[in-house]
Amino acid sequence: MDEFRTLLRRYGLGVWRKRWVAIAVSWLVCMAGWAFVSTIPDQFEASARLYVDSDAVLTPLLHGLALDDTPASELDVLQRTLLSRPNLEKLISKTDLELGITGPAGLETLVARLGTDIRIVPQTRNLFTITYRNATPRLAYDVVQAVLSIFIESKVGTNRTDMENARVFLQQQIAWYERQLREAEARLAEFRTKYVDLLPSEANGGASRLETARSQITDLQGEIDDLTNKREVLKRELATTPAMLDADAVSMAAGGSRANPEIQKAEAALAELRLRYTEQHPEVVNARNHLAMLRANPPAAAADAGAQTPRARANSVPNLAYQTIKTQLFDTEIQLASRQRQLAAATRERGRLEEIARSVPGLQAEFANLNRDYDVVHRNYTELLSRREAMRIAAAADTDADKVKMQIVDPPLVPQNPVAPKRSLLFSAVLLAGLGAGAGVVILLLQFDQSYHSIDDLRELGLPVAGGISLLGAAVPMRRQLISVASFALALLLLCAVYGGLLYHLHMLQTPGVA
Repeated sequence: MDEFRTLLRRYGLGVWRKRWVAIAVSWLVCMAGWAFVSTIPDQFEASARLYVDSDAVLTPLLHGLALDDTPASELDVLQRTLLSRPNLEKLISKTDLELGITGPAGLETLVARLGTDIRIVPQTRNLFTITYRNATPRLAYDVVQAVLSIFIESKVGTNRTDMENARVFLQQQIAWYERQLREAEARLAEFRTKYVDLLPSEANGGASRLETARSQITDLQGEIDDLTNKREVLKRELATTPAMLDADAVSMAAGGSRANPEIQKAEAALAELRLRYTEQHPEVVNARNHLAMLRANPPAAAADAGAQTPRARANSVPNLAYQTIKTQLFDTEIQLASRQRQLAAATRERGRLEEIARSVPGLQAEFANLNRDYDVVHRNYTELLSRREAMRIAAAADTDADKVKMQIVDPPLVPQNPVAPKRSLLFSAVLLAGLGAGAGVVILLLQFDQSYHSIDDLRELGLPVAGGISLLGAAVPMRRQLISVASFALALLLLCAVYGGLLYHLHMLQTPGVA
């Protein structure tokens, strides 16, 4: 701690001894700095705020039907393309900036500087600000106004150009896919014509003729089996049924049937069952046996009535049941022969189709590939048609309905007061820098000073020190000391007064209505 105090006291005494050097350096730095700050040209800033939003009714209405062109994409396009080189060159030609161009190098420098100086700052998702600074207020205003004009023109022009480019591209792709679709349809039709018997058909429920022939053979075989069984049953029944009946028995049975209501009822039931079932159906067999039993054991009244009608026992009449069974047997044989002929034809057709199928083993795979190619081309073609329609709707909404709205919230104005440089801050910084420079120069000089300022400095040399003169300052008159301190304070106050005058003058210049 003592060493720090000693060092601080040493530097304090050294600075005080060289105070006029410090004040001279401070004045020199401050005057040079304030003069430089005064010569910095004023910068005037012009700005404009632009609002971009979509139509609150039209945009939801067109969602999913037209191309998505949201304000966010508009802002992104603005930030990425507005400050492109062609737009900056167009901006230079619209303003007086081109008057300061001396050649290609000057143009390059100006374009690079404009790309940095023009700022586009988003404030919200739909609101952003365009600002530009220049030493000439009117030129700053012209640049911002030109940027707005270029953006509006480029938006309309870019949208129309993009729509036209997209329309031409879609038309080319649609034409190409249309040719591909026609070729795929022709290949598929030719393949279907060549192998129509082996390919699935919508008329057959998605089955091929080969599958239909196999199914038909199975059905015919089942029908033939049923008809064969029916024929065997009819043959056995025909063999057990007499072809001729005794006339007296028939007459008696007829009389009995007329006299006995039970026989009439059984005959009616048998007739009804024969209309619904075959002769071998259990219900038909039971009804027929019941009727035969009734006829074999007629009631007494019916038997007496038959006995009173004398007929020749040798008389015979055809048996109607025999004739009916024989007719059914004939029809069954005809149907069986027809089914057998159909089975033979279907078998030959199946053999022919199977022979063709064996000769083309990769038929189904090739057909699946053709179908897959056709489906892909057809899907892309349909998608392109829908995209073209969506583009048409988007173009109509953009040109006719103004789907994206742009509104200049704050138009640019010619700035009246400069926004830069901040001279008050710069004047203060120069004052602090001048005072710091004065103190720094003195401290630097002290580093090269070889004199000793205290007895302790001498003792550090290792030499014996008898003592020192402590009242040497008393030899200087007090009046002279006061004049020296007052002169230093006056020089410092004058420096501060100049600083205050500069701030007052700056304030008067920035106050409206003060010349």
